Amino acid sequence: MEEASSIRHPRISGKANNQPYGVSYEGVALPFTMAGAEELADVVGDLLDSPGGKLLLDIKTHLRKRLNLLAFVFGLVFVLCFPFTSAFISWLIDPSRLPLDVNIIVITPVEFILLQVKLAAYCAAAAVTLLMLCEGAWRGSKNPALKERMQELKANAPRPSASLVFTALSSLMLALLGIAYAWNLLTPMLLEYLTNDAQGAGLSTEWRLSSYVGFITNLAVASALGFQAPVATLMVLRLQVISRAGVKGYRRHIWFSAFVLGAFLSPPDPLSLFLVAMPVILLFEAALIIDAMTRKDSLSQ
Repeated sequence: MEEASSIRHPRISGKANNQPYGVSYEGVALPFTMAGAEELADVVGDLLDSPGGKLLLDIKTHLRKRLNLLAFVFGLVFVLCFPFTSAFISWLIDPSRLPLDVNIIVITPVEFILLQVKLAAYCAAAAVTLLMLCEGAWRGSKNPALKERMQELKANAPRPSASLVFTALSSLMLALLGIAYAWNLLTPMLLEYLTNDAQGAGLSTEWRLSSYVGFITNLAVASALGFQAPVATLMVLRLQVISRAGVKGYRRHIWFSAFVLGAFLSPPDPLSLFLVAMPVILLFEAALIIDAMTRKDSLSQ
């Protein structure tokens, strides 16, 4: 009986001045109120009825309809790319592309085949992403929810024109330039530096295959994305999302973001971080100069 009497029963706690009530177990109040739930539902409903909410719903519906197509494209590109991954890996680990006294090893029986699967999956994912971007750009220009959202942001939606084609080609060329920068400058410099550093400490340099390929791939992807800085900057300025003076006001934040992006995308060493972040900063500054030289309207000042 003493045990039963020691059990603390739920009690109602709260204030009488229209504050929400709650159940308290061991002194912890758990609020429950229909008014709060209705208020939350109203807020969610308002968000979904806004242009941004309608746009998200349209994207969700479209992705559901295109799920089978995207899965087919992913599988097709995966099957087509998989046979070439072995030759690509062999090309990467050719002794002429490695520093002196460096050996590439595998430490598990399935490491090589798993690396092939990963590379083919990357290619398939890139193809699906490109398809989604192209279809999104085409359908987005006709989507009323997107037009309303752009009007809310007081931005001008891009229209199919020669300048849009030039922007797409520039983005592709900058991506290729970034990959070339990573392959011809970043990768040899970093591999030589890291190898000499390890050998100078009396260590043998044997690199795991998946780590070596991942190192090169991460550098290439980071450089390709980082080299998009001028395209992104000019698009933001030309769409009048923000003025040039506003961009300059956030210059320090953008520089810091470039180093953060480099930290996430580059290998974990300070030299890689610096070599990935600096081109992004330089290209960003070049985009500001180009915009100042080619556009003199008052909105950009």
